[in-house]
Amino acid sequence: MAYDFDLYVIGAGSGGVRAARFSAGFGAKVAVAESRYLGGTCVNVGCVPKKLLVYGAHFAEDFEQASGFGWTLGEAQFDWPTLIANKDREINRLNGIYRNLLVNSGVTLHEGHAKIVDPHTVEINGERHTAKNILIATGGWPQIPEIPGHEHAISSNQAFFLKELPKRVLVVGGGYIAVEFAGIFHGLGAQTTLLYRGEMFLRGFDGSVRKHLQEELTKRGMDLQFNADIERIDKQADGSLKVTLKDGRQLEADCVFYATGRRPMLDNLGLENTAVKLDKKGFVEVDEQYQTAEPSILALGDVIGRVQLTPVALAEGMAIARRLFKPEQYRPVDYKMIPTAVFSLPNIGTVGLTEEEARDAGYEVQIFESRFRPMKLTLTECQERTLMKMVVDAKTDKVLGCHMVGPDAGEIIQGLAIALKAGATKRHFDETIGVHPTAAEEFVTMRTPVAR
Repeated sequence: MAYDFDLYVIGAGSGGVRAARFSAGFGAKVAVAESRYLGGTCVNVGCVPKKLLVYGAHFAEDFEQASGFGWTLGEAQFDWPTLIANKDREINRLNGIYRNLLVNSGVTLHEGHAKIVDPHTVEINGERHTAKNILIATGGWPQIPEIPGHEHAISSNQAFFLKELPKRVLVVGGGYIAVEFAGIFHGLGAQTTLLYRGEMFLRGFDGSVRKHLQEELTKRGMDLQFNADIERIDKQADGSLKVTLKDGRQLEADCVFYATGRRPMLDNLGLENTAVKLDKKGFVEVDEQYQTAEPSILALGDVIGRVQLTPVALAEGMAIARRLFKPEQYRPVDYKMIPTAVFSLPNIGTVGLTEEEARDAGYEVQIFESRFRPMKLTLTECQERTLMKMVVDAKTDKVLGCHMVGPDAGEIIQGLAIALKAGATKRHFDETIGVHPTAAEEFVTMRTPVAR
């Protein structure tokens, strides 16, 4: 049968665009459907605008520390609408870049909501198109628990478009999105409380990292409340919010921000017209080649719920394009040693196994840790401390993981990720000459394991 397209991609986020562009580059006839915004979550309501807001929040510290270096500044004033307007302008620029990337690579762009009619047919804007392969790349969507008054809360989708900076913010959640936005609101001057129902935030991260960040955020004056959860939210006559916790306490806020998880975005996608199956959590089930139970339909990125990171979706998109249209270049995505950063204030950077994961996996480990006050702060009153940590296999000397909390942690960890991917040993680190004076050199000067 002759199809209209070799590949029809639903969703123009990072993974979908990568798969579409490279498939077209390999000679395939490709279309992409997008109902919201080009670039997906990352570009529009995720990592890119969030990092811009993190930069904005960090200036408060820079102004405070400048006096130690001889600078005399006038009273600093922050204007939220200016930051948001400048952020919007940059995101619009990136939307245009994504549009050009698709069109210039020969991809047909359909703007509207696409629905799968059968395993080889997609309907959009009242028209039907056939495709040999259909790729689901619709991403995720934040979800807010349906407690009484949940309609008064916001998610990350709304946070980027607030008209003004709230004076009092309750951030609910213990993952990286909650921690990052708590840092943004707090850094920009809002009275910020982070509520998490568990014992400690950032579950799955190294224990030393979690504890160190807790200490640093507390030093900065952020109100951290663990083992706390919201029962209901009531809007008051003056527009403020009265928040009742499950332990009976009541808090007042101007904004309640939920970052308690994301669901796969499969609304009205037409999966019932196919043999595609979902797992227990509602994500699309795929095999190692991203193929669903329906042979002609594939899926990638946040919608499959593996590693929900933009660079991972990009790698999956590339793998799909190569497997379908350039098989001689195909290689599977390696999910080991994926570096990641949390743009909290201070930042977290991490790659490889945590100490807990290494011990649970049966490794006999040596732990190297260093905590120090960064050189930049020695002329200031700021008492922030940086943490660097290495997890080493005592038997083979192989470095299993590197973790950091401190300025530019993500930038530093990216380089270390290459070393760990290549199988570096602690001796390799020890024999590497450091760049002096930098914080990064601490990773090659730690010599004595810490006692456990």
